[in-house]
Amino acid sequence: MNNFIEELRWRGMLQDMTPEIEEHLNKGMASAYLGFDPTADSLHIGHLVGVMTLLHFQRAGHKPFALVGGATGMIGDPSFKSAERNLLDTATLDHNVAGIKRQLGKFLNFQQGAENKAELVNNYDWMSQFSFLDFIRDVGKHITVNYMMSKDSVKRRLEDGNGLSFTEFTYQLIQGYDFFHLWKNENVSIQLGGSDQWGNIVTGTEMIRRMGSGSAFALTVPLITKADGTKFGKTEGGSVWLDPEKTSPYAFYQFWLNVSDEDASKYIRIFTTLDQATIESMEAEHKQAPHLRILQKEIAKQVTTMVHSEADYEMALKASAILFGKSSTEDLAALDERTFLQVFEGVPQVAIDRASYEGTTSVLDLLAEQSGNAIFPSKGEARKMIQGGGVSINKEKVADPNASVSASLLQNKYLLVQKGKKNYYIIEVDA
Repeated sequence: MNNFIEELRWRGMLQDMTPEIEEHLNKGMASAYLGFDPTADSLHIGHLVGVMTLLHFQRAGHKPFALVGGATGMIGDPSFKSAERNLLDTATLDHNVAGIKRQLGKFLNFQQGAENKAELVNNYDWMSQFSFLDFIRDVGKHITVNYMMSKDSVKRRLEDGNGLSFTEFTYQLIQGYDFFHLWKNENVSIQLGGSDQWGNIVTGTEMIRRMGSGSAFALTVPLITKADGTKFGKTEGGSVWLDPEKTSPYAFYQFWLNVSDEDASKYIRIFTTLDQATIESMEAEHKQAPHLRILQKEIAKQVTTMVHSEADYEMALKASAILFGKSSTEDLAALDERTFLQVFEGVPQVAIDRASYEGTTSVLDLLAEQSGNAIFPSKGEARKMIQGGGVSINKEKVADPNASVSASLLQNKYLLVQKGKKNYYIIEVDA
């Protein structure tokens, strides 16, 4: 148990909140919800701030609701977007919702028996019951156009000249009704969200006041940015996803390992559950020896284990060590094919058909002639480097240039050749 607001405050996760929310939380267990837009079948690390907010809420003894926007996903939130989103069909939304449910289960306790067990709800379940006429009669009449037009997200879209469709304009009404529905039926008194959602959230509190003569509260967390001004969660390859099929555990681990020192100090507070004393101790240690990247390594460990598993973290660790020569043949063989190819992305590859490979007479023959002189231009140069101890295959030193190739094929198709300290080559044996 802890004070939820204080927890967010020291972690740098508190942006805005409505008055009296702290007093409300101090009265006992409260319920809050946070929405997720199901535009993909996986969350990405941009969603992690919201997920961690719900996690801290539950750890503080309160009851979290994760709302997956099956209905609002059909419309698209216009908040600070420059153009209207493509609308999704029901089958795609159902698939996306199922994927998000699985991922949230790694962070929140949905187990029966806990008084504050997490709940997952889909706003399509109640919004699909409305006819258009029912909605504009029962809900729309409570919020004026003037009120809706005053929202910054609406103003910005109108001012930039792109306009705003009626579909998008009604988004805040639907999100507001979600809050009212959960307030009325599930005793949810707080909505959580990113700072860009403030306008939509307070529309919900206003709807609760007007439709239910009740009171509710709002709290937002800041949008995460990187120290260099670039967008958080984006790489050259696109978004960093929580789904291992979209972003492998190795690539996921590498993202966190490579954050800047300035960002590391911020991210370790936001994306881990480490306590304040532990974090401050690690920051002091990091300051003494920044080249050791203590903060980055701990963030990468914590988040990779939380999102994926300890086994995936161990594999990512082994994969990272391979490039720095601190690994064994067993570590290399333990990598799956996708991780292996990601570790050595950009490394020159040489293809050899299986019949030629099996007919190879020696290491010298393989590294010079069979590889088409792509690794060594001549047998003489290959022999000289092997005899000097500068060549290894699958992390094992080659001592005799005339020895037969004894290394087992990785994934039954690859050999990793290291020439000197930093030059790697992959030999791919085709079927």
